[in-house]
Amino acid sequence: MMVPPDTVSLADYERHFDDRVDPAIRAYIAGAGADGITLNANREALDRLRLMPRVLRDLSGATARSELFGEVLDYPIILAPMAYHKLVHRDGELATVEAAGLTRSWMTVSTQASARLDEIAARATAPLWFQLYTQPLRGDTLTLVRRAEDAGCKALVLTVDAPVNGMRNIEQRAGFRLPPDIAPVNLAGLAPDGFKPARPGSPVFQGMLHAAPTWDTVEWLCGRTALPILLKGILNPDDVEPAIAAGARGLIVSNHGGRTLDTLPASIDALPAVAARVARRLPLLMDGGIRRGTDILKAIALGADAVLVGRPVLHALAVGGLAGVAHMLTLLQTELEVAMALTGRPRLSDIDREVIFGG
Repeated sequence: MMVPPDTVSLADYERHFDDRVDPAIRAYIAGAGADGITLNANREALDRLRLMPRVLRDLSGATARSELFGEVLDYPIILAPMAYHKLVHRDGELATVEAAGLTRSWMTVSTQASARLDEIAARATAPLWFQLYTQPLRGDTLTLVRRAEDAGCKALVLTVDAPVNGMRNIEQRAGFRLPPDIAPVNLAGLAPDGFKPARPGSPVFQGMLHAAPTWDTVEWLCGRTALPILLKGILNPDDVEPAIAAGARGLIVSNHGGRTLDTLPASIDALPAVAARVARRLPLLMDGGIRRGTDILKAIALGADAVLVGRPVLHALAVGGLAGVAHMLTLLQTELEVAMALTGRPRLSDIDREVIFGG
């Protein structure tokens, strides 16, 4: 697969993706909760922020490198967990992880990956994280944890903001169904939920939430692995202290890409209050709408240590395969370096609130 020559930004990848991908698959990947208000807010909020430049600064020795959980992170850009990469490319996550390695980027493998974790890990040349959805049986949750440990994953990302799916009307209207040759292969052999509503009407309070995780679940999980556990889906600063008390080693400010509860705040708008409550006691990351290097700069200025990038990975994978993902990540890395240089911030530690105009 060749990357089209006019592809010079992440928006170009999305444009080509929209032209090439089956409409139902496109609706699943792009699909937002309900009316898409939160999805759109993620971009609108980032665009609303303006940067304040500094000139004639000493930029010798400039670097975007940092350290996270004892590992060198060359750029504060981590691939977010996303299900079913094989929906858009036959090699799926195996191509994605090779592209991540080529750009020295870390990748978070989804519980619902369409390739086996051990096969993905065998292709990895940069650190891997594993995203975890708790399973109906605690023993099955631990099975996934042990597989992540055996695969050499460096951290676990526990998604906490989706005990039920959002109302994904775009996906519903398109009639998306998972193709028969694509499945969440890492869940093979684990017990299915088996929930069936007993009466007509909404199923949610009829028992659908019987296995939903709680703070006790987080504490239990943290006590059963030496891997650091990050909680993904934190927007409310009041959740910071319970997370720390339960043993979480990192937090990810996220509204699930606008795919769960609609009318949530944009991630970048929620970030400062969460960062203030965290007070540098543990790493804080953010996802939601990242499309430019300037977006990354803004997130770091408002308290994030790194960002996660989601949908653009699948856009690039669909358009250019392995080369597309590597190119897309290189674009982001380059844009971040340009943004740091033009705001006079040679190191990530130099990026502070003053880089935001009026901030």
